[in-house]
Amino acid sequence: MKQIPAMESAPKLSLDAFMQVVQNTPLVSIDLLIYNEANEILMGWRKNQPARDCWFVPGGRIHKDETIPDAFTRITHGETGMQCNIANAVFHGVYEHHYPGDNFAGQPGFGTHYIVLAFEIKLSHTDFPLPKEQHVQYCWMPIPELLESTTVHRNVKNYFNGWETF
Repeated sequence: MKQIPAMESAPKLSLDAFMQVVQNTPLVSIDLLIYNEANEILMGWRKNQPARDCWFVPGGRIHKDETIPDAFTRITHGETGMQCNIANAVFHGVYEHHYPGDNFAGQPGFGTHYIVLAFEIKLSHTDFPLPKEQHVQYCWMPIPELLESTTVHRNVKNYFNGWETF
């Protein structure tokens, strides 16, 4: 199979243009279900909208003209600090996340809609640097605790309770 070279950098949209995209179209993203050896999930306390002030799994949106494997590598590195190839992950499923009235800019009048590709990653070590751009702190959470928690976002719970949105 021919390898497509990674993009140097995606062209940046202006803030106004990106707000129009968020207001009028779904975004496509990747979420990372990262398991440690104890079968716990890596969770981060979100500091940005949408889903601010909740436990959430690492993830990010796919950029225009970016392949899914390249986006996976970029998002994994940007969200966890580790290098991971999509070939080392297991596809978990496609989900929809709706954030009515909640968007990255905190602007009233519109929410955010994501189509999410969820991937599982199983780790044998957990000593990687965790960036603080999206999450202020991290923890490893057992799935039963995650499902019972009132501070874990419902969209994360849906990855583990068998509920898909289509």
